[in-house]
Amino acid sequence: MSETLILGVGNTLLSDEGAGVHAMHYMQTHNPDLADTEFLDAGTLSFTLADDIASATNLIIFDAAQLDAEAGAVRVFENDELDNFLRFGRRSVHEVGFADLMDIARLQDCLPLNRALIGIQPGNLGWGEHAGAAVQAAFPVAADYATSLIRKWSLRKPAGPEQGTTVARQ
Repeated sequence: MSETLILGVGNTLLSDEGAGVHAMHYMQTHNPDLADTEFLDAGTLSFTLADDIASATNLIIFDAAQLDAEAGAVRVFENDELDNFLRFGRRSVHEVGFADLMDIARLQDCLPLNRALIGIQPGNLGWGEHAGAAVQAAFPVAADYATSLIRKWSLRKPAGPEQGTTVARQ
């Protein structure tokens, strides 16, 4: 398992609902040399992702999220802010599945040390294989946020465990 897991979440048959998957592919295409990073199309989530999440030190999720903003707006929820967003705030379209996956990692004492949701406000959730123009324009912004997070997290690597091992966080 790579140190950083990047998940793209969404249904690519429902226009902007597929924003997370499209943003993940954009980042993968435009950052092919990211060291120790795995990109995974998570679709509409599944409990089969629990092991991938639990074994990651860093986790970044791209997803369509209700931000009460204009289509294409991007917001980053990191660590405790992510947890609060899932529990109490506005939700990702997939909040039940993602909240459950994070709870599984927490119960196994394998919550990723660093984790973030990069939410993109959808505009159109109707049938369509491509995101709208406003959401497509958000992909470079979302990828830049993810790259910045990876850089920031690499500067504060935990002391002790060797690379590739799971770092437990309470």
